[in-house]
Amino acid sequence: MKLVSWNVNGIRACVKKGFLDYFNEIDADIFCIQESKLQEGQINLELDGYHQYWNYAIRKGYSGTAVFTKKKPLHVRYGLGKEDNQEEGRIITLEFNEFFLVNVYTPNSKRDLTRLDYRLEWEDELYSYLRELDEEKPVIYCGDLNVAHQEIDLKNHKTNHGNSGFTAQERGKMTRLLDSGFVDTLRHFHPDKEGIYSWWSYMKTIRERNIGWRIDYFIVSKRLVPYLKNSDVHSLVMGSDHCPVALDMDDLD
Repeated sequence: MKLVSWNVNGIRACVKKGFLDYFNEIDADIFCIQESKLQEGQINLELDGYHQYWNYAIRKGYSGTAVFTKKKPLHVRYGLGKEDNQEEGRIITLEFNEFFLVNVYTPNSKRDLTRLDYRLEWEDELYSYLRELDEEKPVIYCGDLNVAHQEIDLKNHKTNHGNSGFTAQERGKMTRLLDSGFVDTLRHFHPDKEGIYSWWSYMKTIRERNIGWRIDYFIVSKRLVPYLKNSDVHSLVMGSDHCPVALDMDDLD
């Protein structure tokens, strides 16, 4: 089973930059996107063999998530049930026989941290939600989580301590989740490897010099570790300021 997650930073723009070439080449069983930045009816993606599920933000050109899956899920849930979360289209949960797939676009705390309190409340609600799902069946949690968990996960960690995406509070929420029975799949395979990033600023030569952050993840319930085959970032794939991240697993059924 192959899974891919990609913050496309506007799916319409990404399609013009080769999204479908990558999508068809990678041939994922489940393909998740974040920051779709559109409303219903603004794009017609012809993805033969895939069921499509979209969660649109009310605000135009903002946020949004989608999941494209070859296998039809048992059930699909949008948001966490709270109106304020649903308005931004940030979560889609697909239930399959063997697992839950949770695709998330985590709110950014903003450069001046004016949204940090909201972000931390979001983290608490999501943590409870993931734990509840995990009690029923294993969870595959993926997306743009807007946090570099460890110093190894960004190039300039010394100058970014306390900045949005690298505050002690945000990193602590990630640590709490991992300590509660979840695994960062990339670090499972590459615990000490440096220079693995999934987001780069659009500033000139930043991406070429690999001055980036790893803020896109596949995190799974610990009991899924025996099924893991590989976790990687596809840093050479262009089309967004993020690159796709991928997870290969043995089938669970």
